Amino acid sequence: MSTSTPFRSVETCPSTAPVGSLLPVVGGTLQAPLIGGRVVRHVNLDYAASAPALQAVADHVTEVLPYYASVHRGAGYASQVSTNLYESARTTIAAFVGARADDVTVITRNTTDSLNLLAAAVPTTGPGGGEVLVLDVEHHANLLPWTAGPHRVLPTADTVALTLAVLEAALIERPATLVAVTGCSNVTGELLPIDQIVALAHAYGARVVVDGAQLVPHRRVDLAALGADYLAFSGHKIYAPFGAGVLIGRRDWLDAAEPHLAGGGAVRTVSPQGEAQWAPAPQRHEAGTPNVLGAAALAAACRTIAALPPGALEAHEAALAERLTTGLQSIPGVRVLRVWDDSTARVGVIGFTVAGHDPGRVAAYLSAEHGIGVRDGKFCAHPLLARLDVPEGALRASFGVGSRSEDADRLILALRQLVTRGEGTDYELSTGRWTPVADTRPAPTWAPWSTAAATGSPCIG
Repeated sequence: MSTSTPFRSVETCPSTAPVGSLLPVVGGTLQAPLIGGRVVRHVNLDYAASAPALQAVADHVTEVLPYYASVHRGAGYASQVSTNLYESARTTIAAFVGARADDVTVITRNTTDSLNLLAAAVPTTGPGGGEVLVLDVEHHANLLPWTAGPHRVLPTADTVALTLAVLEAALIERPATLVAVTGCSNVTGELLPIDQIVALAHAYGARVVVDGAQLVPHRRVDLAALGADYLAFSGHKIYAPFGAGVLIGRRDWLDAAEPHLAGGGAVRTVSPQGEAQWAPAPQRHEAGTPNVLGAAALAAACRTIAALPPGALEAHEAALAERLTTGLQSIPGVRVLRVWDDSTARVGVIGFTVAGHDPGRVAAYLSAEHGIGVRDGKFCAHPLLARLDVPEGALRASFGVGSRSEDADRLILALRQLVTRGEGTDYELSTGRWTPVADTRPAPTWAPWSTAAATGSPCIG
């Protein structure tokens, strides 16, 4: 634990000037009830799990909703508008991440769906034999899909430089067809040098897919400049929580693969015996009625973020991450997690532990007594948590465009109070989650579990 820059107080947190939100988000002024009856502004530090909708996205969905209709085969006015909305969204999303002119953009449900689609499309013949190389730092979405076929999980070294050497050694040992790599750790926020990984993989005849779930919301990505062959990311991570994601990349594998789902919209013709002539991608992998509103929402998020001044997103998160990291490192017993000793680039995603405190209980305390929402657990990255020697789990705070310096300061103060004064109420395990004993915080009247609060059953946390 580093204490080189001591934390003096919330008001004198050793960082730059106070940071305001970059863009308005839905729920940015949400009020959260606390144990004891007080109400405070809810501090959302769980952007990495699911980001709130941008206000611009919510407004766009409301604007286009009256025109919602079936797409691609309807002659009606609303159907024609919806078809154009869906296909133009595809174009906008591809342009946002710098897709090449001949790349294909498949609208999926999320990053997990995208990577499973690609896993089924990896050719099993050829020099690489269909083998996929993946690091043990990956989110399960970029680990488990590859295990159904030939694959190798490579151990991550203590430095980025040595990790690249491990990857090169594996490629030298025998050919691989694909290297699957995260653009940004969902546990620590650290970035890998994707351009170097792409150059290395291509030198040995392998393609590269980037899990961009945490990268794309925090950094502008230029797929063509990076040279990566495929990119997957989710709308719900980039302020468009309407159930759409994308897989963007080289057409040949996707045109040759079996359809992701068999059904209408994915075919050119079907014989009376049920024999299908499948359409090429993207339609080949978009059977059924597509998520038109989800695609429109994702495109709206891309347009809104693209309109930010160059460097504004990076500067905003860097200031918040530095502010929080410095404050956390000043609290006795708090360990900020890192994968690589030599990593220098990171986004506003910070994993940490508090010695002697169960992560789930800390998260419950932060919610019930301070109105702060963080993530706790293993973050769908069990191998990485084991490697970091925290197999029982950790805590994670993550920023986004709606975050402000006050959010970081409130978390620092709440954790300092925890380690110096302790909890202000009692907690118990209920169905595997820590909750305040006799939690009487009111829930929204429309919530299906709102009656639980009246009976003293845990409803929040």
